[in-house]
Amino acid sequence: MYSPSGSGVATKTGANSRVFVFEVEGMRQGSDSDKLTYPIRRSGRVYITVPYERMNQEMRRISRMGGRIVNIRPCNGTPSAESTASGNGLQSQQSGEQKKPMTQAKAKTEVPVNIYKPKSPFMGKCLSNEELVKEGGTGTVRHLTFDLSGGDLHYLEGQSIGIIPPGEDANGKPHKLRLYSIASTRHGDNLDDKTVSLCVRQLEYQHPETNETVYGVCSTYLCNLEPGADVAITGPVGKEMLLPDDEDATIIMMATGTGIAPFRAFLWRMFKEREQNPDYQFKGLAWLFFGIPYTANILYKEQLEELEQQFPENFRLTNAISREQQNPDGGKMYIQDRIKEHADQLWQLIQKPNTHTYICGLKGMEGGIDEGMSAAAGKFGVDWMEYQKQLKKEHRWHVETY
Repeated sequence: MYSPSGSGVATKTGANSRVFVFEVEGMRQGSDSDKLTYPIRRSGRVYITVPYERMNQEMRRISRMGGRIVNIRPCNGTPSAESTASGNGLQSQQSGEQKKPMTQAKAKTEVPVNIYKPKSPFMGKCLSNEELVKEGGTGTVRHLTFDLSGGDLHYLEGQSIGIIPPGEDANGKPHKLRLYSIASTRHGDNLDDKTVSLCVRQLEYQHPETNETVYGVCSTYLCNLEPGADVAITGPVGKEMLLPDDEDATIIMMATGTGIAPFRAFLWRMFKEREQNPDYQFKGLAWLFFGIPYTANILYKEQLEELEQQFPENFRLTNAISREQQNPDGGKMYIQDRIKEHADQLWQLIQKPNTHTYICGLKGMEGGIDEGMSAAAGKFGVDWMEYQKQLKKEHRWHVETY
């Protein structure tokens, strides 16, 4: 645990013992969100010494309180010539003073895991429960947002949380948790670091013996959850689907149905939170392939199309609408057909060292994706399956299917 010394410099030693100085403008006092011990100046600039492992948390706090990070530099423990360190780790400078620009430093994000476990889950509250499927679509898919205030549950884009439905199973034991991909950014849909959102489809299938309709226990519980109701949450978990810190990366996303959840989090962080994220300004290319049965089942349709219009150089959206579109062979248009259609271009992108590919949704989509990429790679004498193994070793091929 981090414990500041009298000079404001962390006393922790080891690989993460590095300390950085944040130069911040416009910081205001916020008693409800200021959870750290640093005093806040109302005018001018402040200099905050921050240990390496808490940089991301401090960036969020500064953003919440209206501050703007001007520069970040490594701290060697010696005050700079232009400012004097105070006893609490802050350094001050009058607003009108001129100073040399400092090199911006990027902090490696610490991945939170299992903050809350099944035996002691966090009890959140449902804030909202909204239907995402439009008239004419199939099934029900809900966007749920939970209140996390009062706890320490925080997460990153690409992680999952567990939900423990109330009641008991057929054997009289408490229901086990179900994992759901998080659909919101680390700041939450309200941008206050106090919420988490899910995209949940109600599971429905025919019993193979009785032929009666069976509904999923947890998905039905969540889809029918009323605002204000308590919900038991565990986690977060997962490191496979994390978004890279590289702002110039190429991010290829392939999703079916509610597999869009982590990609909504990615896209919202890339494009909808640009003003709130001084530490992350995406300038690369994000390409989403999305498979659904009907146009009415395109989840977050209006928001995705808006992003496509606002950021035409940085975001592409390619839908595969199986019941309304046909592939070149006259069959239904599935996501693997779209991959085959764009395989040559995807092959060129995937060869870039900062390209990451993510697959989330039905497991059946993987075979078609491999087939399309094999054809493209084969034109250059490359064995796709071997090449894919290399991508996995480089942590650039991310898969989470079911």
